[in-house]
Amino acid sequence: MRDRWWRRASVAAMCVAVLAVLTTAVATDLQAHARNRSEHTELTAARSRLAKQRTDLAITTYVKAVTTNHRNGLQASVASTLGQIASTQSSLSGAAVLGYLQSVDIGTLHTCLGGVQQSLQQIGAGDDNAAAQAISAVAGACSTIEGGTGDGLVYPFDFPDPDVITVGSAYYGYATNSVAGNIQIITSTDLTHWTAVGDALPSLPTWATPDETWAPTVMQIGATFVLYYAVRVAGPGGGGAECISVATATQPQGPFADSSTGPVECQPNLGGSIDPSLFTDATGTPYLVWKSNGGGGTSAIWSQQLDAAGTAFAPATTPTQLLVPDQSWEGGVIEAPDMVMVGGRYLLFYSGNSWKTADYAVGVATCVGPVGPCTKLPGPILASDAGMKGPGGESVFVDASGVLWIAFDAWAPDAVGYPNSRSLYLRKLSVSGAVPVVAPGG
Repeated sequence: MRDRWWRRASVAAMCVAVLAVLTTAVATDLQAHARNRSEHTELTAARSRLAKQRTDLAITTYVKAVTTNHRNGLQASVASTLGQIASTQSSLSGAAVLGYLQSVDIGTLHTCLGGVQQSLQQIGAGDDNAAAQAISAVAGACSTIEGGTGDGLVYPFDFPDPDVITVGSAYYGYATNSVAGNIQIITSTDLTHWTAVGDALPSLPTWATPDETWAPTVMQIGATFVLYYAVRVAGPGGGGAECISVATATQPQGPFADSSTGPVECQPNLGGSIDPSLFTDATGTPYLVWKSNGGGGTSAIWSQQLDAAGTAFAPATTPTQLLVPDQSWEGGVIEAPDMVMVGGRYLLFYSGNSWKTADYAVGVATCVGPVGPCTKLPGPILASDAGMKGPGGESVFVDASGVLWIAFDAWAPDAVGYPNSRSLYLRKLSVSGAVPVVAPGG
């Protein structure tokens, strides 16, 4: 999952104008349908034309994105969401379209599109915080349009590499930079309705490259919340190395502060270190688990004990290799580790294959302890299905009632790969058998 957010670009002024037309046209079409079913054929044709325009625009946008290199990630997420809504409608025809329109409340669609339009306006005004609030306020409505929560979709906007934690009766989700700064954060009280909080890490240390932060992990250790994240080293001396850093805060929503003078871990001889994940063993001892990129060799998963504060490696400890790719479905790549202890077992979840494709999936290994040895179980245990494609970046957590969940990002079925968005999904997880089982969507 490295090396991808520096490329994220958003839609330029032309995109804003055309998307505004799209939202207005779709809303107008559906109002007309509600007034008179006889206009159904005409509306279907109009939606098809709009969908084609959206496809043509996406090609232009992609080229411009590659050229301009840096833009606003939120606008890209909004554009992708609109495109997915348009694609959902245009993919239906005849009786299917009529049935779909009958099942979707007109007010729900207007709420979703209205919030998206408001977010675009806030972007144009230069107020990213207001844009994030506008988009999160209609997350539930847009989720319904895109298929609801039957497949586990809970936040239908760009939220890659999620990490979800439980704090009392509330839940906090952290993800790769996209909507609201370096580390985006959302919160919920029911795991269904999520609200954007903003940027959990508003300032970076001087050695870090802005807009190139990803794969956060957060854990409460004592009275402190500890955040590890992947970041690219800035400046000629850094050589663009991908490394891991740490920040702390006194509350889960931050702001987290990183006062470091350099990374915690880089492994330059292994191509860099990314995808950190915090873990606490049965004795309360914290560990950091992460991925080495591979360099000229292969990627691998590592673990090392942290000090009592969880902000540095424990003295006299060294990294221990836990896993390498050796199953065919992994495609030679493993990453995004997440270790948990549940039911008396140490389970190490991880993602395999290319994150940009529908082949991305989640596997699991059992470990003797936090530094291994580990043995992979037959996998994957979570892969593409009818409702989503390329699941990965997983985070396993227990809710306030003691129920085990797996959070992950995934592509919409007809929008796989850059520059589309990866939305947040949640599904229940059972570990009662020899192999953990993820509840199916639908």
